[in-house]
Amino acid sequence: MPRHLHLDPVGGIAGDMFAAALLHLAPELQEETIAMATSLLPGQADVTLERGPFGGFAGLRLHIACAHQHHHRHLKDVVEIITASPLLSPNASHIACGIFSKLAEAEAAVHGTSVEKVHFHEVGAVDSIIDIGLAGFLLDRLKPDSISIGALPLGGSTVRTEHGMMPVPAPATTHLLHGFAVHDDGIEGERVTPTGAAILAYLQPVIVKVAPQGTLARSGAGFGSRVLPGRPNMLRALEIAVEEKAANNRRDSLVELSFEVDDQTGEDLAHALDIIRAHAAVRDVLQYAVVGKKGRMAASVRVLCEAGKVDEVVAVIFEQTSTLGIREAHVKRHILPRDEIVRDDVRVKKVTRPTATTAKAEFDDLKQHAQTRAEREALRRRLEGDDG
Repeated sequence: MPRHLHLDPVGGIAGDMFAAALLHLAPELQEETIAMATSLLPGQADVTLERGPFGGFAGLRLHIACAHQHHHRHLKDVVEIITASPLLSPNASHIACGIFSKLAEAEAAVHGTSVEKVHFHEVGAVDSIIDIGLAGFLLDRLKPDSISIGALPLGGSTVRTEHGMMPVPAPATTHLLHGFAVHDDGIEGERVTPTGAAILAYLQPVIVKVAPQGTLARSGAGFGSRVLPGRPNMLRALEIAVEEKAANNRRDSLVELSFEVDDQTGEDLAHALDIIRAHAAVRDVLQYAVVGKKGRMAASVRVLCEAGKVDEVVAVIFEQTSTLGIREAHVKRHILPRDEIVRDDVRVKKVTRPTATTAKAEFDDLKQHAQTRAEREALRRRLEGDDG
């Protein structure tokens, strides 16, 4: 049964609250996770968990005692720290680096500069690197099939930063929260931190009013350090075994690699795309005709691939095409359950839709068994089961 993770931002969301909620939900990972967090930046931080109750509720609070605060780092510095960790799997590192990339993009947008020139201030401090490293580690270990979240408390007033007094939410946080449902619960202050917003921007959870239908398997609560009037400063995580009917339209994560080519022949590019399409981690390759620089006709290419195999696919693209640069974006897709059967040496794909099951015969197999269009159509109808 698919596992769904629902986030309930009662008090808001921050990187430490997100990690604490998942660790309370999955206590079997606590010891291993704390060891990973402590080793991420050796000698620079002491990571501990405090067990509640907090304001009358059970849960965990993450404490990170840093030896040195407010390091100024570029994105490449943070990526080097994360990818060098021996306790982070390649996929966990990829998730953590993707979250920091979202931060870099937001900071670049609000300060009018490039991602490469962005200096991380508060978000580049030791505790934020650990928070995001923990997020990558826990998401990789828990592997939820889908994620949802309720409306986020927007907060208000101002907060002191490296750039002086800033409105709440901070500009980078506001940029990251585009598309999310927000509300005003009457409590001022920072309710969503940049790290919390970056995690959400990376995950792109479904925005819902209530958790999806299913069986509640376990739950966890992560608390922030601030005390809120009238409500717990808590992020609650619910792991739900989703019923197959509710999970019919499943979501997963892919990476979209896009680039343009204007100096490669059509025949050679077609062959190159066939090679890229054949890679085991590639899910789809699309090509469009566009007008490029100086009015030249060009091909715009989009490649969808598995998140954990991006480097392999990028290497194939650079080897097979003449492009000099590739853009990377993380996307979510909705997919229906499907099976492939073989009838009379023809592959037939069966897809379970919300109200019916449909079938489609593979054309490459059909043409091997039928020479004319009429013969192919009759064979298709028989194999797909719609010939009466």
